[in-house]
Amino acid sequence: PLGVKQLIVGVNKMDSTEPPYNEARFEEIKKEVSNYIKKIGYNPAAVAFVPISGWNGDNMLEPSDKMPWFKGWNIERKEGKADGKCLIEALDAILPPSRPTDKPLRLPLQDVYKIGGIGTVPVGRVETGVLKPGMVVTFAPVNLTTEVKSVEMHHEALQEAVPGDNVGFNVKNVSVKELRRGYVAGDSKNNPPKAAADFTAQE
Repeated sequence: PLGVKQLIVGVNKMDSTEPPYNEARFEEIKKEVSNYIKKIGYNPAAVAFVPISGWNGDNMLEPSDKMPWFKGWNIERKEGKADGKCLIEALDAILPPSRPTDKPLRLPLQDVYKIGGIGTVPVGRVETGVLKPGMVVTFAPVNLTTEVKSVEMHHEALQEAVPGDNVGFNVKNVSVKELRRGYVAGDSKNNPPKAAADFTAQE
């Protein structure tokens, strides 16, 4: 669902159970939620269930002495096993996504600025591929092609921008009026973006 591939279940407000920090209540919730997430396509064996109290900090950053019955969480997935006692360890066990640098460049524009002494600077986030100074980019849907003079992130020049980077890039001989938010930049030499008549949305 929505492309979320990894899940952690933090069972919060354990300090408010009857009696407080009740193991039976945690196990009941764990069972119910396991059944639910299984139905929607997750493998419960790969999901950490952690009893916590956000208010009191129990099992958030370090193991709580209020729940001696909790021996810790452990998960199994094809990339390997992981285990721990608290929520921060479950977060640390999340596998970082691979950045799709090998795919063709797609950079949807969030804004276009005119900066004195520099010129036209489109701004957006690299979704796939790589953006480098000297590249010749094509903007869809207007099919406008131009050279990238420089790429900047947080006012620092970059030799390459990768997926996840929010960048501004200076383009040659293009007026700010020719580009607008929503256009998509791609590499003119490697599968540049084109208009589509239809597309299949993710369920």
